[in-house]
Amino acid sequence: MKTYKILVVDDEVDIVDFIDGYLTGEGYEVIKAYDGVEALDKMRQDLPDLVVLDVMLPGLDGFEVCKQMRTESTVPILMVTAKDTDVDKIVGLEIGADDYMPKPFNPRELVARIKAILRRTYRQTVTLKHKDLSIDAERRMATIGHRQLELTMKEFDLLLFLMRNPGHVYSRDHLLDYVWGQDSFVGARTVDVHIRRLREQIETDASQPQYIKTVWGVGYKFTDE
Repeated sequence: MKTYKILVVDDEVDIVDFIDGYLTGEGYEVIKAYDGVEALDKMRQDLPDLVVLDVMLPGLDGFEVCKQMRTESTVPILMVTAKDTDVDKIVGLEIGADDYMPKPFNPRELVARIKAILRRTYRQTVTLKHKDLSIDAERRMATIGHRQLELTMKEFDLLLFLMRNPGHVYSRDHLLDYVWGQDSFVGARTVDVHIRRLREQIETDASQPQYIKTVWGVGYKFTDE
């Protein structure tokens, strides 16, 4: 059974610890951040399955964080704020939040909302498919047509990340952060090598890739065509 990772973002330590206690008790792994910049760094490094995001943050507020996260990831976002107005709720949902809760909140309702979002999001995306390429995230298996791919751990992680975010262009440095982690000592060339190995297995003609596209001068993306 997969253990979901929840990134909790709030500048009040007591609130983060309060949410952490309930979520840990429900079997989730909790990642903590206390401002917008740290939240973006944790999202890139730890790849959470869901983000609980406070609006009233120092520096980058929650709306700006949400907008930036949406340019980089499809991770579901539950916004939490003391500003309980229809305008704020509409703004949050329009910029990409999946749900919105006012403070103070019942922790049981928060857990219920998180469970509902995770069911909606990951029940439908355990198996990803595009054309003849299919990847089963739970079983860590990938196939092209009827042929099972022989992928290393990082090749699988890289392919899964790109397939979960079709159409988004990622630089080599971003892919290193997302797949290898910010503490890794490998270089950008490692990404190129892994992309080449993936293409050798999934592309009919690696010189004209149909799945993983090169965006010259920027990086790579999984096709959304």
